[in-house]
Amino acid sequence: MSEFATSVERLLAQVRHWEETRWAAGAGAGTRGDLVFALVQRLADLSAEAEGRASRPVPRAHDLVLPDQLRVIADDIIAADPTVDLLTRATAAVDEVRQTL
Repeated sequence: MSEFATSVERLLAQVRHWEETRWAAGAGAGTRGDLVFALVQRLADLSAEAEGRASRPVPRAHDLVLPDQLRVIADDIIAADPTVDLLTRATAAVDEVRQTL
C-alpha cells in the first residue's frame, strides 16, 4: 500500500498548488484537468471493485477541486483493503498520469 500512497502524494505535490490556467493547459487529448479527472474516475472504479460494489460516475466539479477528489478516492481505496493486483493497477494509473503531466 505504501507504493500507492507514495504515488498519490507525489501527484498531489505536483498539482495541488495549480491555478485555473495550469489546469486548463493541454495534456494529451484534453486538458490537464480532464486527465486528472479521468484518473479520479478510474480510481473510483477501482475503489468500487475493491469494495465489491457497482461503479458510479464521479461528479465533475471545478478543476481546483480535483486534488481533494483524488485524495478522497485514494483514501477510499486504502480503506477497502484492496488486493495487491488492484493496488498495482491503481499505482500504475497514478504514475502514468503524473508522467504525462
